[in-house]
Amino acid sequence: MENVHLVPEEEEDDLYTGYNDYNPTFDSEDLHNDVAFQQAVRTSHGRRPPMTAKFPGTAIGGRPIGTAYGSRVPIGTAMGRPMTGAVQDGAARPMTAVRAAGYSSSIARGSAFDPLGQSKGPAPPLETKNEDTPEEKIKILEKKVNDLIEESCLAHARGDLQVSLEKAKEAGRKERALVRQREQTGTADHINLDLTYSVLFNLANQYANNDMYTEALNTYQVIVKNKMFNNAGRLKVNMANIYFKQKNYTKAIKFYRMALDQISNAHNAMRIKIMQNIGVVFIHMGQYSDAITSFEYIMTESPNIKTGFNLILCYYAIGDRERMKKAFQKLICVPLGVDDDDKYIPPNDDPHANMVIEAIKNDKLHQMERERKALAEKYIMTSAKLIAPAIETSFAAGFDWCVDMVKGSQYVELANDLEINKAITYLRQRDFKQAVETLKMFEKKDSRVKSAAATNLSFLYFLEKDFDQADRYAELAMSADRYNPAALINKGNTLFVKEDYEKATEFYKESLRNDSSCTEALYNLGLTYKRLGRLEEALDCFLKLHAILRNSAQVMYQLANLYEMLEDPHQAIEWLMQLTSVTPTDAQVLAKLGDLYDNEGDKSQAFQYYYESYRYFPSNISVIEWLGAYYIDTQFCEKAIQYFERATLIQPTQVKWQLMVASCYRRSGNYQKALETYKEIHRKFPENVECLRFLVRLCTDMGLKEVQDYATKLKKVEKMKEIREQRVRSGRDSSARSRREGSAGSGSSSSPINTPPLRASVSRSEVKYSPVLEQGRDSGQSSHGTSAKGERLSVKLKTLPGSNEPYEASTQQEIDASYVDPLGPQTQRPKTAARKRNEEDEFADEELGDDLLPE
Repeated sequence: MENVHLVPEEEEDDLYTGYNDYNPTFDSEDLHNDVAFQQAVRTSHGRRPPMTAKFPGTAIGGRPIGTAYGSRVPIGTAMGRPMTGAVQDGAARPMTAVRAAGYSSSIARGSAFDPLGQSKGPAPPLETKNEDTPEEKIKILEKKVNDLIEESCLAHARGDLQVSLEKAKEAGRKERALVRQREQTGTADHINLDLTYSVLFNLANQYANNDMYTEALNTYQVIVKNKMFNNAGRLKVNMANIYFKQKNYTKAIKFYRMALDQISNAHNAMRIKIMQNIGVVFIHMGQYSDAITSFEYIMTESPNIKTGFNLILCYYAIGDRERMKKAFQKLICVPLGVDDDDKYIPPNDDPHANMVIEAIKNDKLHQMERERKALAEKYIMTSAKLIAPAIETSFAAGFDWCVDMVKGSQYVELANDLEINKAITYLRQRDFKQAVETLKMFEKKDSRVKSAAATNLSFLYFLEKDFDQADRYAELAMSADRYNPAALINKGNTLFVKEDYEKATEFYKESLRNDSSCTEALYNLGLTYKRLGRLEEALDCFLKLHAILRNSAQVMYQLANLYEMLEDPHQAIEWLMQLTSVTPTDAQVLAKLGDLYDNEGDKSQAFQYYYESYRYFPSNISVIEWLGAYYIDTQFCEKAIQYFERATLIQPTQVKWQLMVASCYRRSGNYQKALETYKEIHRKFPENVECLRFLVRLCTDMGLKEVQDYATKLKKVEKMKEIREQRVRSGRDSSARSRREGSAGSGSSSSPINTPPLRASVSRSEVKYSPVLEQGRDSGQSSHGTSAKGERLSVKLKTLPGSNEPYEASTQQEIDASYVDPLGPQTQRPKTAARKRNEEDEFADEELGDDLLPE
């Protein structure tokens, strides 16, 4: 009882004294920094059982043992503070609502220290909402409708138009079910009009995207006629767009104007766009005056590039020169709202600014600015080329006026491009002298323009086969801009013509290093390897080119030709089959397929492709010859007659085709027709021995009196032929004897004999060249020139006739006297395979296109 301290009577009114006293022993917030406590936790001291002599209590030093209703025996503490729950005068201490956090009087003996109550576990889950109520069902249905609208929009963004339409229809069905459910529950006043508007608007859009214009117009009408939708009149613009697509221009104008009336002046940008649409519709209707009214209003209120270009087109259509000039001046003064490129030049002294500029140099905004500037330059260039011949007496004066105007505007760099377009216009008019003079003016300009002009001059001189000048200007273009791939290609082409293939290869490779997407350099490199006999490397070049130009007929033909040279006819046939899918009416490709199948022994397939080739081009002698021989082989001489008659029309000076026709008549048993044909041949070729022989034979067999006349003529002709042959032999002997005497005299004479120099003769179909790409057809390939700003001359797939083809003049040749009837007993059947094409690559001339400038 020594430690028991009774509360004095004078302190009876203050029963809770000491509750606010602070004991640092129970400071749980700073236990992590208490070194002694952490040491106890880490050692075995921290695992000792709790002391049984004391219970953890409150802020007082000790607690009594017992309940709150009985007398307690307090246990003293080191502080000696009196127990607040001690009995005083037999009265129990009243219950309090204050106790220390984390402590309880009913704590079990030996429990762990848990001041935050974490041992109680997670809180019980929240009560689930009851989804059976009508309001919850309506909310769930609204969410489904919104999700379907979103899915429809996303499907349209992916390009899946059918799915987007299905989702829009499903959203419409669920929205109608939602409205019915609200009406049934008596909450029709709470119908979500915005949701209904979204469903109908999306459905109309998806109908229009799927070209279901009638359904789209009906849906838009539902929205427009509903007075509960605000600003629904704007949708008449969409309806007008649909009428425009249907080419119902009158209704399109009507709805555009109705939409314009319902849009206030506060939305000026929207009004301007609608008026621009009205002007475009008037252009389609041919009402240029009304279109000019709309465009002039727009250029006054809010000028833009497209409207300015359309206004120039309208003035050009009505032929108003002065207003064309004014419209062009307005066009080049339209502000683009694009920052100068100087903004993206990083300063050297500020690394932070350099990082920011590098980050924004190629961002989406800068890309949009570049696209807008490029579009403006395109419209200005097109307008200048359009109006230049119309605004002055000559197109040269018109170009000069446009150049002067452009030089005083924000598009100064376009002036040089207009000058080069002026040279191109001269080329279209076949005025090469003026074109060359115009391009030579750029020799003293800045490097970019100088390189472009020199490249075009090299191209022009190449077309004129002035290879020295072409080489000179190619060198000039390279000196102005060594990284100009077009100049390097033209230099390589000049070396190609001079047959310096190794050096040409180096220039083509350098062009590819400067511009890996330069397909002309890759094509010409493959041709150069082909000339050098490096067929595997050439094949690799054309395979790479095919990966870039999937539908290029020239590339496919070169691949087929290379596989044929590599003795792989199956691959050659495969590539030619792909080529026929690109150019199904190319007679030469079909004839080549027939030739390959004929070499493989597949006559039926060869006949199919030869016949298709003849159907598209019935003047190819080799194809006609093969078809005629095929019908003779298959014992259908009557069908062979039409082909040999066609050959007779194509080459009337060749007697063999007429003899073949007569032989077919004789073989088929039509002797009278054969006799008439032979008589006609004798009339045209009276000295033909074979014709006379067959006339003698036929007249003898038919018992005609004319046999004696033909026999006499035959003897005369044979005698004349023998005399002619004797003269030829004697002439040869005398010339050989004189050569022997001359050589013997030269051995003893001191003066040399002057021999005439050899003259290289080039046939008309051998060397034809254009500056960049070669063309693989009958006898080779053509190359085409390079244009500025990434454009190059297109290569047209065409066939160059050989010297023996139908539209060439056939020279009269001496008929061999040993010709025998191919159908007689000693038949010598003509070749059944078509003559092979020339293996050498030739260059083909190309037409000059609009795009002559180099990059």
